[in-house]
Amino acid sequence: MTIQDRSRSLIRWMAIALGIVALVGSGWWVNEKLGLNPLGGVTEVSQPPTQHMQKMAGMEMKTLSDHAAIQPVQASPMVSSLKQQMIGVQTALVENHRLSTTVRATGRVTYNEQRISHVNLRISGWIETLYVDFVGKAVQKGQPLFTLYSPELVATQEEYLLALQALENIQESPLPDVHHQAQQVVDAARDRLRLWTFTDNQIEDLEVQGAPNNSVTIFSPINGHVIDKTAFQGMFVQPETTMYTIANLSTIWVQADVYEYELPFIQTGQPANLTLEGLPGETFSGRVTYIYPYLNKASRTIQVRLEFLNPHIRLKPDMYGTVLIQVDRGLSLAIPDEAVLDSGLRQVVFVAQEKGIFEPREVTLGPKVGSFFEVTHGLKEGERIVTSGTFLLDSESRLMSTSNMMGALGMGGVKMEQAQMGEMDMKSMDMSGMKLDMEKGEGEDAQ
Repeated sequence: MTIQDRSRSLIRWMAIALGIVALVGSGWWVNEKLGLNPLGGVTEVSQPPTQHMQKMAGMEMKTLSDHAAIQPVQASPMVSSLKQQMIGVQTALVENHRLSTTVRATGRVTYNEQRISHVNLRISGWIETLYVDFVGKAVQKGQPLFTLYSPELVATQEEYLLALQALENIQESPLPDVHHQAQQVVDAARDRLRLWTFTDNQIEDLEVQGAPNNSVTIFSPINGHVIDKTAFQGMFVQPETTMYTIANLSTIWVQADVYEYELPFIQTGQPANLTLEGLPGETFSGRVTYIYPYLNKASRTIQVRLEFLNPHIRLKPDMYGTVLIQVDRGLSLAIPDEAVLDSGLRQVVFVAQEKGIFEPREVTLGPKVGSFFEVTHGLKEGERIVTSGTFLLDSESRLMSTSNMMGALGMGGVKMEQAQMGEMDMKSMDMSGMKLDMEKGEGEDAQ
């Protein structure tokens, strides 16, 4: 056999040997890492490795039970003073701050719904004289609005006058029941007039006159301005007709749209200011009176109602302005917003410890007020936290945590220098079996 043939045979046997080693190694990996038995059975991952595998060169096998406590989400990095200066680490004390801010929103001036009155009739008839004849006119309580002729109302006045005459005629009757029944008829007729919008003064005038009025005057129920009118002189009206709508504008409402995230700052009774482009240089003071219980899905805002005094009618409905709601949260434990790392699932800050150690700590925060977060859990007053360079500390912390995790799984003891296959000492291997096979192969070739 030539030297070239011998080299090819040697390479072939070495390849077979390496294939066997790879096959055995892959089977062990499947068994130990995935918990599967190559023969079809099931093994448990928590079983400790065999004594033979523990003695493999370059491997330090460790069970998970040996590192049950080494499972931190993040490690505490140690950073020297020089490195802190290089990455720009700055710290601040955790302390109480007086938190105040201003919620800014767009507001629309509208009527005070509690000071709107509608003038309706309870009988049908014809309008004879119209005193308030246009929308926007200011009226006073008790001011005549119009006069109404109603046959039903005239008949009721006559019944009342007849009842009064009957009561007067039986004054000399000795029977008490007769007096009582006559008085009941008078009271019923008077109540009917009142139900049909007759005032006590009008009833007294009717008693003095002794004759029914062909028309009755309807008066304004409140002070205010006419914002709607359907009454016209000579028209026939019925009980379901709303003749006038009168609004008192001495106080008005402002509807402001506040964003959803600002809702924790809003409470009823809070002071607020209003400015309008139509009235430059003027500021109106009011307060929050109501927070509506529903959300605008499109704009993600909540409507807040504010009330303002309007003695000179400077504020007019449907004006638009800017509402500034003053928020005072008082003294609260707070930290700067740049100190917080928010992953969406949890909020973490780095607490400075001794010897340059920075502890990552999960905290529970309240609302953000200005440039500060209120702290509800996780920090104490007097602790020092990192306010600058937190992202670099976070990267270092996660890298250390990953290294600790790999060590807990037994991968930290792998000696990579022993895995350099190119430096294997082939002379120390027992090649006797391989030589015997080579000699047999040569004999077969010679035949």
